[in-house]
Amino acid sequence: MIGSIAGDIIGSIYEFHSIKTTEFPLFVTESKFTDDSVLTLGIAKALLFRKKSRKKYNENEIREIYKENIRSIGLRYPTAGYGGTFHNWLFMKIDKPYNSYGNGSAMRVSPIGFAFNSVEEVLNEAKYSAEITHNHPEGIKGAQAVALSILLARNGFKKNEIKNEIEKRFKYDLNKSINDIRISYGFDITCQGTVPEAIITFLESKDYEDSIRQAISIGGDSDTIACINGGIAQAYYKKIPKDIITNVLNHLDSTLIKILIDFNKEFNVLQ
Repeated sequence: MIGSIAGDIIGSIYEFHSIKTTEFPLFVTESKFTDDSVLTLGIAKALLFRKKSRKKYNENEIREIYKENIRSIGLRYPTAGYGGTFHNWLFMKIDKPYNSYGNGSAMRVSPIGFAFNSVEEVLNEAKYSAEITHNHPEGIKGAQAVALSILLARNGFKKNEIKNEIEKRFKYDLNKSINDIRISYGFDITCQGTVPEAIITFLESKDYEDSIRQAISIGGDSDTIACINGGIAQAYYKKIPKDIITNVLNHLDSTLIKILIDFNKEFNVLQ
């Protein structure tokens, strides 16, 4: 999951200043973690709670655990850059989801792809994690597509197999090239306008770093595209350059680092 967080931090300065090239510094003075990282670690925190409790929970209880942990960590970082509707849900403590198909459900889901080992579990958990806010079918679909891509990548599926499975199951068009996307792609915060592009940029990449560079190079909601891309790339390539890991840890505080380390240990995630 550190691959997702790295993508967020690297992409943070390009969210509203899009670039259309792969040639850029990975980390600069202004680089920072955003809501993508905070909420990703909120999902991780929820999964850690459940594993340590050693209890079996029903669907509603699972949703509540996701909600409680996302809320608790979100409130701890009030200036992380949340979207307007999510901000209201978080700070006004609204209990109901708001039928969103924004990419927030997809940007935070990567821990689920690393924590569960069957397609059924991953799809169900991604659905539960999305539904607390993003209960629109596209919001759920986006989270499921990302989590399943990570599971398949973890399990050694080839890129064409991942592509075919995601296209078949979710009806995403993954046949566009990065060059074609780069020409006309603009800022889009929807799952349906973000998740396919993030997956495509992974599919055309050579290694983890190249995957992140390709993701940011198409422009748009760069931190979220790179966050989604980075989780899949970590699962597939198995290795992230040490300098990237070091820089990520230098950008996180002790609370976030502890969640990350505990998650990697409990779920045996390589980085």
